Amino acid sequence: MNIEALREKMRQGGGEKAHARIAAQGKWSARQRIDYLLDTPSEAVEIGLFAGHELYEEGCPAGGVIVKIGKVQGIPCVIVANDPTVKAGAWFPITAKKNLRAQEIAMQNRIPILYLVDSAGVYLPMQDEVFPDKEHFGRIFRNNAVMSAMGIPQYAAIMGPCVAGGAYLPIMSDEAIIVEKTGSVFLAGPYLVQAAIGEKTDTETLGGARTHSQISGVTDYRARDDKEALDILKRLVAQTQRRSTFKWERQEPQPPQIPSDKILDLLPADPTRPYDMYSIIEALVDAGSFTEYKAEYGKTIITGYARIDGWPIGIVANQRTVVKSGKGEMQFGGVIYSDSADKATRFILNCNQKQIPILFLQDVTGFMVGTRSEHGGIIKDGAKMVNAVANSVVPKYTIIVGNSYGAGNYAMCGRAYDPRYIAAWPTARIAVMGGTQAAQTLLQTYKKGQNLSPEEEQRLLKEIRERYERQMHPLYAAARLWVDEIILPHETRQTLSLLIEAAQWGYEPQTFRTGVIQT
Repeated sequence: MNIEALREKMRQGGGEKAHARIAAQGKWSARQRIDYLLDTPSEAVEIGLFAGHELYEEGCPAGGVIVKIGKVQGIPCVIVANDPTVKAGAWFPITAKKNLRAQEIAMQNRIPILYLVDSAGVYLPMQDEVFPDKEHFGRIFRNNAVMSAMGIPQYAAIMGPCVAGGAYLPIMSDEAIIVEKTGSVFLAGPYLVQAAIGEKTDTETLGGARTHSQISGVTDYRARDDKEALDILKRLVAQTQRRSTFKWERQEPQPPQIPSDKILDLLPADPTRPYDMYSIIEALVDAGSFTEYKAEYGKTIITGYARIDGWPIGIVANQRTVVKSGKGEMQFGGVIYSDSADKATRFILNCNQKQIPILFLQDVTGFMVGTRSEHGGIIKDGAKMVNAVANSVVPKYTIIVGNSYGAGNYAMCGRAYDPRYIAAWPTARIAVMGGTQAAQTLLQTYKKGQNLSPEEEQRLLKEIRERYERQMHPLYAAARLWVDEIILPHETRQTLSLLIEAAQWGYEPQTFRTGVIQT
């Protein structure tokens, strides 16, 4: 997978003709708007660039909405910008999911969220998958209200159409800006108004910038063009006051012992081969900062404290090299044993006690199976680890380095366990089990009641394996927002640094509780 080429394709949105069309209207593209807002565009973290990839026949690059985390006037913000080059900014199911993820990030970190609105509304052919359910379109406005009650700043710039239910999003924000001639807000457009009540009107009279600035009072600021609207938005953000007084003690950043751009050289071309996770850690953390916790115990999980760009971090990482247990037998890494789960649980408790963020580096094939493991209480020890991850109150970040299989995904803080950010490297594979094992299991199911020849059996096995391998690919996960992004290994350190700084903006220490745990 050429990640850079695919990224560039996604960034083009609806293509050259669509970009030319909005430029002719005097509008900037969604990415131009975001870049103008950001202090340093190159340092921003994008969320969901591959959302919607190959999900719909109509095409929906990046889910039709751009989401980035970055600094505006020195303040970490989430920016959400409809992309009018993709079906006029219409909302597909993945668009709603991506918007909800953006709001979740703002709520988790208690940082401002900025909406750059330019959307024709729900994509009507798929309205049944966008409109009525709990995690659909309406949840966004519910979140507007909840975030307002939480004191999370929300600012909106209406830079294009804002129709029907979508009109509530900017108006439920703290303050709203509208752009003359291009911005409009109404519950029903001119054609629907005429059809419903027989009244003839036009867009500007019905819900244009002057109407809402001078007559209805719906909007708070009127701008001549995109640039002026974004300048007003910058000034509003600059007035935002930080509420939290908590700060992590950041030390002087040090470069890693192993340059981050060498990480791919540390990973084997064959994903089934072992490698040393310690080397990956040394390529991510500040040189000399890693202090390992219980180094001689539970060796298929590595735990320890470190610094990333000066920020404190606790690390829980799967080790896939061949190691020896205290009993002398060989163990293959990537599998979580009882002692490893016990160690990880205790380390997670320590990080919560110290209010230190946790980074999970996943390359896990699951928990160990078999008679010895079951008799040793692997389920009980695995449950303790899952409990600790689920109830952890410090910021959690997950990078899927290699395999992410089965319950190992859960114990190592997969999407279901609320990491503030989860990304996959191109080397990642995400599934309930490995491709070969899954294909063999499914084959046995398909064979029941059938008398297949050896040739038919091999053909069926090949079809199953190919389909399963496609579903394991990180691009499949990224298209569905099971991960926030596919990133290159050398980008990981800068990404985590920005995210930890963003977490500090609204972080308040909380009491850590686990409830009932079997010992």
